[in-house]
Amino acid sequence: MIIRVRTNVGQWRVDSESLSPSSTGNDLLDEIAVNRPCVEYTKPLSFDPAGKRPLDLNQTLQQLNLQHGAMIYCLVDPATVKAISNTSSTDKQDNANAADKGEPADPKHMKRVILPDGSISLVHDPDAMTADKSFRKGMLPLKSMKMQWTLQEFVEMDNQFVFKIQRQQERWVGEGGVSLDQDSANAFQAYLRNFAFQRQRFGYLYGKFIDVQETEEEKRNRPQKEVLFGTELPGTEFTHIAKNQKVIVEAIYEPPQEFDPDAAEGFIALDDPNEEKIEALANMMGLKRVGWIFGHPPREKGFQMASAEIIMAAELQIESAQGVDETPFVTVKVTAGDDGNVSFEAFQVSKQCMEMVAEEALMVGENPGFCYVNETFSAIQEGKNSNMIENNFFLTVVPIVQHASEMFVSEFPKANRDHDSRQQTHDEMKKQLQKSGSAGWTFVDLLADFNLLIYLTKFLDLETDIPKICRSIVDRDIPLEEGYKLIIASMAGLDGAY
Repeated sequence: MIIRVRTNVGQWRVDSESLSPSSTGNDLLDEIAVNRPCVEYTKPLSFDPAGKRPLDLNQTLQQLNLQHGAMIYCLVDPATVKAISNTSSTDKQDNANAADKGEPADPKHMKRVILPDGSISLVHDPDAMTADKSFRKGMLPLKSMKMQWTLQEFVEMDNQFVFKIQRQQERWVGEGGVSLDQDSANAFQAYLRNFAFQRQRFGYLYGKFIDVQETEEEKRNRPQKEVLFGTELPGTEFTHIAKNQKVIVEAIYEPPQEFDPDAAEGFIALDDPNEEKIEALANMMGLKRVGWIFGHPPREKGFQMASAEIIMAAELQIESAQGVDETPFVTVKVTAGDDGNVSFEAFQVSKQCMEMVAEEALMVGENPGFCYVNETFSAIQEGKNSNMIENNFFLTVVPIVQHASEMFVSEFPKANRDHDSRQQTHDEMKKQLQKSGSAGWTFVDLLADFNLLIYLTKFLDLETDIPKICRSIVDRDIPLEEGYKLIIASMAGLDGAY
């Protein structure tokens, strides 16, 4: 399990097999201390950069809604963050001896500074390991890792940090592409239009992955193993991922977020206390998270996605695939053109992009049209070393269409919106449900609104009540129990027949 920790001295990746959803916040601190035993926190681990929502360290990661790849924040004393993960046995002994003497560990990478009280102290110097000493920027010298190296060992070691940039020609979604529910899509873009598309916002797409069945001949002709000179290589079996999948989007959920023009993404994703409820509700409806959507201000022609959006798309694809693997998970963006018309476009980022993001080799830089390469890594593009890569190299285009959902309506106010004329209330529920019996609407038809169902989870039990309601929505041949009609109608303040 990987947890990312963004600090004032850089981003750390806590990658440990011992971390699991049942681990606690204190266990996470212990894992951080394995490589940074002396770290001192000036602000504790928090859900937000400002440290206003600290983690309860006694709760499990599952209770904290921290999943694989989650990002949390903290502030630390820069003088205490020396990492020791790659120190040699000699260095470790030096560190131990220094500790016995009350001195800071590893003085080779420390510098003396004069404190405000006039005393002199040794503090960690991030520039101490210069390029001429270290194997790569931010790494130890080769001799500190191992005294003797063969050429092959050195090349193999170095190749781990080199990416040869190639454009991916093949997407993982078929010609059917992604189909958006038109009412949900219109509701999302209408909210952005209120701000002339100057406020960036994102949401998660819930729906289904549809596989087109292969013919028997296609199955027989599908390669099973890698082939070299006409011979199948043992141990190289392919895990077949259907590339002719279609993505059907039935609903959009907008999680808690704050508009922030200074953030690289244009917004700050906040902790979502209802995340588990949303996933459980989607599962009851036979849906899953199949993509994400974001809106942005108009951009110059050819500028599709900013580097922060590329990295976020890669992280979400990694989460969907549960690793760096092929996935039909899609990214949809919406904006307004110079003529005022709104356009939707869909993409996927390449597997190489996913690999680089997983290794933290890509960063956001000054120019949002490029992903900057972490100095520890090398990127070879068109035969030349490059410290930044144009974002479009990582993108594959996915066809996009719209449809009218046969499962849901999308009329109830959307969750987590500010400056919206409509909010989720019982009165809004009454306005929607009182249409029952008119224009062909049934009570269940109007109840089949993803955001209305989210609202109902605040008042009805997620384990006993909501599943029965969802069952009647998914299969309209199963009537909704009269007791639930009565309860919901009473909540909405409906009188008479419904």
